[in-house]
Amino acid sequence: MNHVTKTFRSCVSAAALAALSVSAALVPAQAVAAAPDDAKQVEQAVAALRGIGTMKADFVQTDRSGQTVSGVLTMKSPGKIRFQYQPSAKMLIVGDGRALNFIDYEVRQVQRWPIKNSPLGALLDPSRDVAKFGKLIQTGNPGVVSIEVRDRSHPEYGVITLIFTRKASAPGGLELTYWVSLDSQNKRTTISLSNQRYGVPVTDNDFRWNDPRPRNRR
Repeated sequence: MNHVTKTFRSCVSAAALAALSVSAALVPAQAVAAAPDDAKQVEQAVAALRGIGTMKADFVQTDRSGQTVSGVLTMKSPGKIRFQYQPSAKMLIVGDGRALNFIDYEVRQVQRWPIKNSPLGALLDPSRDVAKFGKLIQTGNPGVVSIEVRDRSHPEYGVITLIFTRKASAPGGLELTYWVSLDSQNKRTTISLSNQRYGVPVTDNDFRWNDPRPRNRR
């Protein structure tokens, strides 16, 4: 097993959680914070995510030991996401709007999390109160907005922090630049985005994948 694959496996749970958090944020929902100014900034962040019809971006995923793996992120509203990792990783994460799929081509295995049963899955349900899980974190920089998402009744789900920078050309004037996930074992994973492209052609075929499992074992 190559070094990149070992690095990827060491943080795959956190990566999957991170993917879920972004997919969740794409689903329309109302967010309300305690302080009026906080409420305004949270609403702006939610509006910015809602404003992403389609997006592609380059990403770099970093684990707590500083090991990295890169790839291309594809998003389509509502709730679809694809992490196309560099070829040497031999892995893929795809959220098709119903479930998140982790495909390991090296060992020919597939793991699938139903969205309704996933960590932070409550965020995907528009009837649920997002304010119960998300809050503004002060950064001291007016050009940066940080939203922390956690379900305090389920600490095993971990914590996701979404970081936006103000950019006039981005949907809603805010651009998602990176997010940090911390799981219940304190494993930290950061995914940084660059070269974000909005409104690019994306079809449902972009969220399909080849199943590596032997046909007679499915």
